[in-house]
Amino acid sequence: MSKEGSPAIQVDGNGLRVVVIAAQWHEQIMTALVEGTQRALNEANVSEVSVVRVPGSFELSVAAARIARSKDAPDAIVALGVVIRGGTPHFDFVCTAATDGLNSVALETGIPVGFGLLTCDTEQQALDRSGLPGSSEDKGAEAAQAAIATVRALENWR
Repeated sequence: MSKEGSPAIQVDGNGLRVVVIAAQWHEQIMTALVEGTQRALNEANVSEVSVVRVPGSFELSVAAARIARSKDAPDAIVALGVVIRGGTPHFDFVCTAATDGLNSVALETGIPVGFGLLTCDTEQQALDRSGLPGSSEDKGAEAAQAAIATVRALENWR
């Protein structure tokens, strides 16, 4: 189980502005990821949350880059998407591009990007990680918590 060894993160998002960027593919899974993210941000008392929807996981990087480089950049970004392996190399290309792109945004701008991109072999694996009732994990909430915790860990290093 991938959750084994994960830290228990307590976060205080008071005063923070967070943008959630979410893909639209796999509607049921994405709805659960967004809801888990919003719930975690609310529980952390994040002051301002905006949600931006993009077509798919490939588009997460360009949206994150535009938002992070804007004059009104948020304190953190949470990127959410789902890519499920199929019978072609498309899975590898999209996963690599989205992962590398989101990492580049964080490194180039210094704005933490919570990584909520599910890269799964099957739809069931994605459902199990989506935060739906009966799921073993809530990767949307985890990505939000990680983004806020990173902001707090780095706030003395502006």
